[in-house]
Amino acid sequence: MTNLPKTSAAKLQLEDEWLTISFNQPEKRNALTEELTKDIKETFDAISNDLSIRGVTMRGEGGIFCAGGDLKMFKTGFQGGEQGMQDVHKASEATGHFFDMINSLPKPVIMLAEGAAMAGGLGMLCAGDVVVVTEDCKFALTETTLGIPPAQIAPFVAQRIGLSKARRIMLTAARFTGKEAFEMGLADFLAKDPEDLRVIEGEIKKGVMKCAPGANAITKEIVLSTRNLSREEMIQFAAKGFAKSMLSDEGMEGISSFIEKRKPKWSK
Repeated sequence: MTNLPKTSAAKLQLEDEWLTISFNQPEKRNALTEELTKDIKETFDAISNDLSIRGVTMRGEGGIFCAGGDLKMFKTGFQGGEQGMQDVHKASEATGHFFDMINSLPKPVIMLAEGAAMAGGLGMLCAGDVVVVTEDCKFALTETTLGIPPAQIAPFVAQRIGLSKARRIMLTAARFTGKEAFEMGLADFLAKDPEDLRVIEGEIKKGVMKCAPGANAITKEIVLSTRNLSREEMIQFAAKGFAKSMLSDEGMEGISSFIEKRKPKWSK
């Protein structure tokens, strides 16, 4: 059983083998403050290898998903010169690892967005496996209007909507709604309102709970590896993952349940 960390900027709720992480700084528009990113990182570190937690939902309290980076910290936290360059580089590098951690968590991650998902908040949304947004949710990548690039989130936006659309919304600071996000492929599901958001989440969770947690973890690893392995490397990597799953207790149970015409033990 996972010991969840004590958090200050996020609320954690573990129920029926599913963890909900709620960003709980609505007075700061749930920006990616040092406190919030620390809470998320420590939570992911704690649950990563725990197969008893079948999936994660990430959402924002107070009717807003996430306003992006903490600009006040950027204003006061860095100085100029060579030391400043090193400090900013290190901070950006840490941000990249943060988004990577969300993207590669070995279990399904559902993102529920209402209100707004701006800049880094939109990038974090794109690191999820399944994205659900409300029709009136607002989105924008505003970094270039502030004289900086959307550096660490660019790969995740591009992997979700494709290079041409990613270039358009990044280079024009385009603002768009949840309906438009759904139409461009950024969102997988479109909800009428916050209540509908939860209904759709429930249906997605039902699907996940039919899947073996170990098989889901290996499947996600295989899918993400398609980005950087050669075809032969991919064949070998996939074969290794398949063999590991097939010969595991989970794989044996799955085959037995199929032959015996019953649900496997993990299926809800």
